[in-house]
Amino acid sequence: MPLSWNEIKDRALKFSHEWADESSEDAEAKSFWDAFFNVFGVPRRRVATFEQPVKKFDGHDGYIDLLWRGIILVEHKSRGKNLDRAFQQAKDYFPGLKDRDLPRYILVSDFARFRLYDLEENTQQEFPIKEFYKNIKLFGFIAGYQTTSYKEQDPANIKAAERMGKLHDKLKAIGYEGHDLEVYLVRLLFCLFAEDTSIFERRQFQDLIEQRTAEDGSDLAMRLEQLFQVLDAPEDKRLKNLDEQLAAFRYVNGSLFAKRLPMASFDTEMREILLLCCALDWSRISPAIFGALFQSVMDQKLRRNLGAHYTTEKNILKLIRPLFLDELRTEFERVKSQPKKLYDFHQRLAQLKFLDPACGCGNFLVIAYRELRQLELDIIRSLYGKAQTASLDVVELHILCDVDQFYGIEIEEFPAQIAQTALWLMDHQMNLRVSEEFGSYFVRLPLKKSAKIVHGNALRLDWGEVLEPESSRVHSMHFNEVRKTHPTKVSYILGNPPFVGAKYMDDEQRTDMVRVFHDVKSAGLLDYVAAWHRKAADYMSSAVVPAGNDGYPIKTAFVSTNSITQGEQVGVLWPDLLRRGVKIHFAHRTFQWSNEARGKAAVHCVIIGFSLHDTTDKRIFDYETPQAEAHEVKAKNINPYLVDAPDIVVSRRSSPLCAVPEIGIGNKPIDGGHYLFTPEGRDGFIKKEPAAALYFRRWLGSVEFINGYERWCLWLGDCPPDKLRQMPEAMKRVEAVRRVRLASNSAPTRKLADTPTRFHVENMPDSSYLVIPEVSSERRRYIPIGFLMPETLASNLVKIAPNATLYHFGVLSSTMHMAWVRSVCGRLESRYRYSKDVVYNNFPWPQLLTDKQRQSIEDAAQAVLDTRAKYPSSSLADLYDPLTMPPELVKAHHKLDAAVDAAYSQKKFSGDSDRVAFLFELYQQLTSPLTAQAGKIG
Repeated sequence: MPLSWNEIKDRALKFSHEWADESSEDAEAKSFWDAFFNVFGVPRRRVATFEQPVKKFDGHDGYIDLLWRGIILVEHKSRGKNLDRAFQQAKDYFPGLKDRDLPRYILVSDFARFRLYDLEENTQQEFPIKEFYKNIKLFGFIAGYQTTSYKEQDPANIKAAERMGKLHDKLKAIGYEGHDLEVYLVRLLFCLFAEDTSIFERRQFQDLIEQRTAEDGSDLAMRLEQLFQVLDAPEDKRLKNLDEQLAAFRYVNGSLFAKRLPMASFDTEMREILLLCCALDWSRISPAIFGALFQSVMDQKLRRNLGAHYTTEKNILKLIRPLFLDELRTEFERVKSQPKKLYDFHQRLAQLKFLDPACGCGNFLVIAYRELRQLELDIIRSLYGKAQTASLDVVELHILCDVDQFYGIEIEEFPAQIAQTALWLMDHQMNLRVSEEFGSYFVRLPLKKSAKIVHGNALRLDWGEVLEPESSRVHSMHFNEVRKTHPTKVSYILGNPPFVGAKYMDDEQRTDMVRVFHDVKSAGLLDYVAAWHRKAADYMSSAVVPAGNDGYPIKTAFVSTNSITQGEQVGVLWPDLLRRGVKIHFAHRTFQWSNEARGKAAVHCVIIGFSLHDTTDKRIFDYETPQAEAHEVKAKNINPYLVDAPDIVVSRRSSPLCAVPEIGIGNKPIDGGHYLFTPEGRDGFIKKEPAAALYFRRWLGSVEFINGYERWCLWLGDCPPDKLRQMPEAMKRVEAVRRVRLASNSAPTRKLADTPTRFHVENMPDSSYLVIPEVSSERRRYIPIGFLMPETLASNLVKIAPNATLYHFGVLSSTMHMAWVRSVCGRLESRYRYSKDVVYNNFPWPQLLTDKQRQSIEDAAQAVLDTRAKYPSSSLADLYDPLTMPPELVKAHHKLDAAVDAAYSQKKFSGDSDRVAFLFELYQQLTSPLTAQAGKIG
């Protein structure tokens, strides 16, 4: 067991006094370094070797003064000698060492000064030996205390994944695979973490392999099996004549080593790979990345791209801070100077329960636990004061928070064990912080408590029963093994349910959705994640767990696909949730999420925090772009579109709310591409079939309209039969279209084969018409819309409005309309997806419009068109790119915005959030029963 910091500090002070004035030379070096290691309670003879022979950089023989393989190399000189030369001499030994024996630290000394180099952090510290006790924290790694700052893109993560991945591949190649291989590797990962984080002694696992197994690896599997059994056996239950080196390992328990596995097999190369894994500093790898690390080990494609599939702590904190951490921190600040209230607060902290019903490898639970423990440490500092804290004798009496406050549900069997292991490792690392703070060594071994992770389908389980394990000894459980006792009250539900779109679910997932949304119409439109929101709402309102601890209502927050807050999904999901009493407390609007191996590396998502009680402290975190940093705004209410406005749901409408022209899609050929041409293709076709030139029409979809691309359509619907039969090349196209339609699986499409010259949808106005791109970049301040003449055919990828006027163009081109679009439209990734039934038909147009206001809008709209016309060679993409938009076009739009704003209200709008709130209130007025009876207004 490591010495406490208090003991180490006392020994360091004694060492400083005894050796500061000694004129030590080589004859006394061994005594000096024996005393140095004794400060940390580490027998030098067991870990480090004097006069280690090695080949130097120049090929000559050399002798390292003192080497602890993989940890520290010491080079000492006589008093007053040059320490720079000593450091260079130490570096010259490196080529003669194996990679796994290369040290992280170099310590050079002239017996009057110490200079410590940390080669990984590229730092050095120098001080006289008499001040050694003042700098003792620099040497905490010798005793097993090491404060680590984790880096999400640390190269150590990649090395760890690669080396463990090679071992995985070798074991799998010999036939050791499946569940047994997964368990085996997690046990090895635990041992690797353990010897670098003082669960084991430094290099204890590595020394066992190096010193007690053959180089050909023939007996390594047997030795590891012995070790696994030892780790699962209390010291008093072990064989009396057990090998001394094995017996030195501590009893771990925790069920991780309980199951007997089939014997593996190793060879020379596999043994060397495992030793290379031992050589890494596993203390640098956060338990929060443990799950992602393990999944990358199992999947070769993920190993070099581990960072892209790891859910960053920064993103996890976006959820847990507003869900519970900010509130707890605020309460701590309020009561920290009042001992009785602070004591009660500490007691309540230890009673909080957390549930992640899609926990995967436990990332959210691990980070939540770390933050809870850090808050507890701050509480203890405040309760007892810094001076008293260091003198507390019974540390465990003051550490109340533990891993058994955390629960999870996971559909895949093995991540449950990973999540528990990661929580144990985080618990241990927080215990090391406690040890440093209190001055006495604190470790929770053997493991007696565990997070409760249930293997099962969260959408088919009763969450109330998941929180009723019979005892804390239960670990990874199948749902059927969970036995009912008294209810355990949960405080917070959190997590990152699977990102699966409505169109991409498998049969099992679709069945889950039907079960959860059995009473909701059109639930087939919803993304898979929506089911967790419904289950959480049901759970919070259930009689089994009516509230959290001490009457605190349960709060929930999920990372979700942003689709459930946009477009038609809002009209399906949120009326159901609002009826159940759901109130949104905080929300992160659309941002880019780096996800773990569960799905794609980057998706656009939201975070929604909600409960069944209301709060006055509502918070919206908005993003200028999905990749930008969030800025927080306070809100009076957060509605399903995640804007500060009333709880209104915009449902699909078949016709406009106001008296404005109807819009629809353009033309939909269903032609297999046989009627569509590039300019070059059109010219080549006309060369072969000159008479066809009369039947070519310009063809525009969203991409062509915005970017100015040229495409053409061969429109033969109006071609007389006798003319058509005189064009053999055109006839070939018609026949090709007929065959495409006949080959379709859709009966209506096969029916269209009877009229192969006609389109499936034909929408060809006989006068100018307005065009709105269906998909447009979110970077633009305005969706580029415009007028087309009837000779141009619009595709089904744009919306068109015949009979639209300058007034309609002006309103739809305004910031007011864009505020509505950003709030209610669906998205393709983060791009706007403009819809007729949700966006356009529900848009509240200005009411009580005067002739003067209409004229003002029309004049400003014409000015926008006139300004565009000054740039005939520029596409709409050029004109509306925020970086290249001409200043005079910006000015013209600002004037149009002012005219449209004035038509809505006499008051000035402070920004888009103000406009959105106004529009939702207007929508509410227009859709109320009395207003609806009065008919359309526009």
